[in-house]
Amino acid sequence: MKMREIPSQEKPREKLMRCGKESLSTTEILALLIRSGSKEKSAMELAAELLTLDQSGISFLSECRVEELMKVSGIGVAKACELLAAAELGKRIAEAPRKEKTAITSAADIAALFMERLRYYRKEHFICLLINAKGEIIEEVKVSIGDLCSSTTHPREVFVDAVRRSAGSVVFLHNHPSGDPQPSEADIRTTKRLIEAGALLGIPVLDHIIIGDGEYISMKGAGLI
Repeated sequence: MKMREIPSQEKPREKLMRCGKESLSTTEILALLIRSGSKEKSAMELAAELLTLDQSGISFLSECRVEELMKVSGIGVAKACELLAAAELGKRIAEAPRKEKTAITSAADIAALFMERLRYYRKEHFICLLINAKGEIIEEVKVSIGDLCSSTTHPREVFVDAVRRSAGSVVFLHNHPSGDPQPSEADIRTTKRLIEAGALLGIPVLDHIIIGDGEYISMKGAGLI
């Protein structure tokens, strides 16, 4: 199919921006890397042809040479080099040692990790920490910047990455630019709403920690949630 025949919202770049990189097929990813087609073939057609060069499919890119890719009409030296560079980057990412996960045992552990980063921000930063079954932080997700009660803290935005990463639980964290970590009524209401959503998803909320200027409050420890 010619690229111009594909509905605009289904073109690889637009699809990635709308649905995320995981939504792309292998052909669409290759088409994004190829970027433009030739006079005879679209980028999608070139990508599909590349995948048929060898019975191993996409794995062929990890070992092939520039000359082999240039057998496809429309793939020149520049495109071949870019494709092989992308394949090599993927290999290096896969082989890179995993970053050691940080285990947390208390609100104080989390406050110590984030205090110096968050205490000076002039806007509220709302962060969701994804926790695995061992009590380790597997990912830090910045959910929103600004008012905690804004539309970006809707449960679907807050928990989307927790579901994607199969988190066992989450901890919420945000700062108060005023320096006073005392939670507002809005903070408490929003947190309780997110706790209810987490319960429905089977992802418990362990705590919500508010960072001030050199001090913090654990909403769980204070008996507020």
